[in-house]
Order: sequence, then structure tokens, then C-alpha cells
Amino acid sequence: MLQYNPTPFHNTVSLDGILAQALSDTIGAIYDCALDPHQWPGASRSISNLCESSAGGICVHDLKHTQNDQLFVFGYQPEFLEKLASHYPQSPMAEADLVSNVGDVSALSTTSYELSETRFFRDVLKPFGIQDIIWFPALRTESRMASMHASRSEKVEHYQKREIDLFKLLSPHVCRALAISDALDIKTLNSEMLERTLDSLVAGVFLTARDGRVVYMNAAAERQTRMGNSIRIVNNRLSPVDQTARTVLSRAIEQAGRDDVDIDMTAYSLAIPNAQGTGYVATFLPVKSGQRRNTVGQFAASCAVFMQDPVQAPLMPGEAFARLHQLTGSELRVLLALAQGLGGKEAADLLGIGEATVRTHLKHIFSKTGTSRQAKLLQLLHNSTPPIRAPQRTAV
Repeated sequence: MLQYNPTPFHNTVSLDGILAQALSDTIGAIYDCALDPHQWPGASRSISNLCESSAGGICVHDLKHTQNDQLFVFGYQPEFLEKLASHYPQSPMAEADLVSNVGDVSALSTTSYELSETRFFRDVLKPFGIQDIIWFPALRTESRMASMHASRSEKVEHYQKREIDLFKLLSPHVCRALAISDALDIKTLNSEMLERTLDSLVAGVFLTARDGRVVYMNAAAERQTRMGNSIRIVNNRLSPVDQTARTVLSRAIEQAGRDDVDIDMTAYSLAIPNAQGTGYVATFLPVKSGQRRNTVGQFAASCAVFMQDPVQAPLMPGEAFARLHQLTGSELRVLLALAQGLGGKEAADLLGIGEATVRTHLKHIFSKTGTSRQAKLLQLLHNSTPPIRAPQRTAV
């Protein structure tokens, strides 16, 4: 464990009755979470115990998709977390976070209005016996915000200055630890160029964590789930409409998230049908196991799922494919004619050459590309198809 020593006298008392050793141990546990986020549940419990709270954890607010994801929480009923997520945008917590800086500590009981008179208290807190919540924004990016929180039941008094001061002492350390984890988190996609490239892909790209949560979707994936004909997002997880596909996909993602998964495992595909007899072809593979997954834990992607509409036909490659395999211009023209589904005679007529010439060019193409059959050759060409759309031009 990383050690933090607020004072050389570890058994002295600070913060009105809290042992300095307990503070040191808790802060050390917080920094351990920076390298292994799986330790956040224990650290969250330690923080909540210090301020005599019955529940707590970390909440991630996805600002882009207006949804909440409770991470490393304990002590809450699932029904409460669902209701909190649905009411959060209109809650006093959301209002306070709009004007708060990262690390600023707030408590519901210290807001400028009477908590017990609010609809949030009546509809969300009171039915589950929760009297007060203390929290602080711990991480903020353009698309999401994470906050550390703890709560007290109605059997205990509201949070007082002692607990607020404790949260103020711990908040900088939690913020730093989450910032370190977030820097390693593939979900942040700090490179704007990378994000633009992913959003230009024809295929939908989903990155899922080891527990199946979707941690990233590109623009194509968002469109696919928004249409909802074949694939949807349910409880922040990929959910094919077809029940059989749902079971197989869930099992595949779980397999990819195992610690002992073979990172050289060959990617494989799965049909994701819709009711009309069409749909998508999903290809999925593990991102990477080992040290990186251990480092970023539940924040990171363990499986990549590529969702492709087989009906979509991007532009055929031309010059690049020819250069790669050292094809002549005549050979490439023959290949592209065959790729349109034409036979040898039809291709010859289209190009204005003899059928024997087509066969000669095809023989040379087989030799240069290492293929021996036309089906394999066309598959090789198809696999070289540009995966991105041409930029849309707006008429002026």
C-alpha cells in the first residue's frame, strides 16, 4: 500500500476524534486505487466509515447520454440507485455540481433551501430511509463527471462540520487518484483526431468493460442502437433483439473479459438479426489482458465489438490495393470488373479486350496476391475495402 503520513505521530488524534493512523491508511488506500480501481469498494467503505455513513461509492454521470452509472457502491438498494439515476438531472446535487469546482464538498442538509420540503427528498430519499447525502465532484471531462458520495439513514443526524471537514481533507486525494486512472482509461479518448476517425467508421464500434458495461460507442454504434432494430443498450449493456444472439453475445463478452483469455485468440463473428430477416454481423475480440487490464480495472475496455451492416458497400479500393500487390493498371481494371460480379466474357466485353487476355491477367493477379481461386481473391479485395465513409459534402 502507498503510504501517506499527515503527521509523524500516527496514533495522535486529529479531526475531532479520528485517529491520524486511520486517516493515513485511508489516504494510502485511495492512492492504491489509482493503480487498481478494483480496490475502490474498500476505499469507499473506509471513507464512509470515517464519516459514520451507512452507504457510499462513486457515481459517474454521462453528460453526453444523460445517464448515471453507479460504480463501487455499497449499502444502497438497487431500486434506490435506479430512482436516483432517473431523478438526478433535476436533483439538488445536479444543481450544486453545475457551479461547483472539482473537489468542492456539499451536503444536502447544508443547501440553501429546506431539504425535507423538496420533491427530491419526498420521492427519492424518504422512501428508502435516506436522510442526507454528502458528496464532491471528483473528476470532470467534456462528456462525463464522477463524484464520490456517502449517505446517512434517517436514524442518524444530518452531516455536521466534522464530516464535511473530513470530506474536504480527503477530496483532493480522491480527485488525484481518479485523474490518474482516467488518464489510463480508454473511454476518455483524449485525442480528438482518434475520436473523429472512430466516428467516421462505417462499422459500429463498441468497447465493453469486463463486466459487460459499454464504456465507449462511436457514432455508427450510437445510430445502430438508436434505431434499435437489431441491437439496443439495456442497463448500459449490449442487448441484441434476438434472444439467441443476446445469449451468445453476452457469453462472448464475458469470455473476452476473463483474466486468462488468450490475447491472440482469433476474432470471430456472430449474426445479430432483426425481425425483417436482415441485421448486422458482429465481430468481437479481447482488447488486451494482463498488466493493462489489471491497472485500469473496471474503467477499461476488455472487449471490442464491431457491428457491420453487410448490405453497406463502401467504395472499392483501387490504387492502394494495386500498389500493395504490385498490380498493373490493366490487371486492376480486370479485378475491379470481376468484383462487380461479371464473368470472364462479360469483363472482357466491358473492358474491350479478349477473354483470353482476362484469363492471363487473372493468372498474374493470382500469383501476385498469393491466391489460387477467384473467390479468395475477391475476399482479399473486400477485406481491403476502406472502413470509413467519404466526408459528406454539403451543397452550397
